[in-house]
Amino acid sequence: MVFTFCYLMRIRSKPVLCNYYVTYRCNAKCSFCDIWERPSPYITLDDVAQNLRDLKRLGVEVIDFTGGEPLLHRQIDQMLGMAHDMGFITTLTTNGMLYPKLAERLKGKVDMLHFSLDSPDREEHDTGRGVACYDFVMESIKVARALGERPDILFTVFRHNLHQLEELYQNIILPNKLLLILNPAFAYNEVETGEQLTEEELTFLSNFGKRKYVYLNDGFVELRRDGGNHIDKPVCKAASTTLVISPENELVLPCYHLGTKSFPIQGKLYELYQSTEVEALKRLEGRLPACEGCTINCYMQPSFAVELNKYFWKALPSTLKYNYLKGTWKRLLPFNN
Repeated sequence: MVFTFCYLMRIRSKPVLCNYYVTYRCNAKCSFCDIWERPSPYITLDDVAQNLRDLKRLGVEVIDFTGGEPLLHRQIDQMLGMAHDMGFITTLTTNGMLYPKLAERLKGKVDMLHFSLDSPDREEHDTGRGVACYDFVMESIKVARALGERPDILFTVFRHNLHQLEELYQNIILPNKLLLILNPAFAYNEVETGEQLTEEELTFLSNFGKRKYVYLNDGFVELRRDGGNHIDKPVCKAASTTLVISPENELVLPCYHLGTKSFPIQGKLYELYQSTEVEALKRLEGRLPACEGCTINCYMQPSFAVELNKYFWKALPSTLKYNYLKGTWKRLLPFNN
């Protein structure tokens, strides 16, 4: 009985992450994403400033400025700088099209800078992204490294590009001394990502993730082997680990992809997140009908970090590896806040 209790023990009650959508607009049309189809405003700097103060009070440690394409926001450098100066770990993922001209303004403000690249083949990558952006990624790598930045390559893994990992690793990752983040594709809503990886392919992916300069959260692999989240015994802790803020300055629950309710923040994020209505929705995390079989990585990653279960132990080695190689653990030390 004691072992069972410890095995399922919650080790952190505060939220870990904020997925801050600066806009849903995008200059690409990726085949595996529908966010670019949505009309969208841009977040305001004043709202960001107030929300960051409340996020700090709530205990959030990581701010992911996302989209859409986050670099479309003309004040993205100010938002990143503000968050970074407040002691948050900042992260941003871009298709690279705007990075070269904004790189100087972003320098030193992004702890985890990710360039999306899904194939070492220019034509294949550009086809999947719906726009010619391969050359921009290659240019972005050169610009970032010249500025002393340490970007990562975010590779979304499908069955059709799994065989290209070796070529990308040998020709792009190793020569540039980049970190390769393996991001297994996930389906949601009406977005299709093709056939799921087979057991043999999952094993190949897991083994590849153990290479030097490669990051793969093995919890993602284990979850797929288990058929994803199950609503009778949910793994997902999306609503209690992650705050999702929309471009309309609303708190979205339980997550962006499956969000069923939005609450206007109106300068009171701290109070809103702890309100009775939001607490009730938190208790439904991972238990809604749409949550069955879910494998959405951006919510599973923080979920694996807050409860002692098999996914926690699967995720731990790769998480330690990434934070050691990137040096982001230093940002969590008390004297850096």
